[in-house]
Amino acid sequence: MSVQVCMGALLRCSFGMVPGALAVPPLNRVLTGTPAANVMDHLPLVNVPSFGMCTSQANPVVQAATAAALGVPTPMPCVPVTPAPWMPGAATVLLGGAPALDASSTLACAWAGTIAVLEPGQAVEMVP
Repeated sequence: MSVQVCMGALLRCSFGMVPGALAVPPLNRVLTGTPAANVMDHLPLVNVPSFGMCTSQANPVVQAATAAALGVPTPMPCVPVTPAPWMPGAATVLLGGAPALDASSTLACAWAGTIAVLEPGQAVEMVP
């Protein structure tokens, strides 16, 4: 069972230091209270938040800070670079013309990080 991801979903980057909340504009979306996300909700700092400090040595800013600290790994502020959509998305549900974002989807950051959904942003009701 896939779980739909909504506005406020908690995200985590493998190189970030803190989780962040997904932002989903209510444009051309089916929603019941909270806007639902699709795979195109991948824009840095628009949809995908900063994750505090970045520790990836693939990030040029982290590389420069580490070099300036004589090789001591030095985290720098996270500015995600996410040029491609979330993958894989829901196989059978389109939302706003693109596959719906489900909780098993991941997003690649250009600085080698993988962004995953920790909490989908909606309550899952258990039926007895």
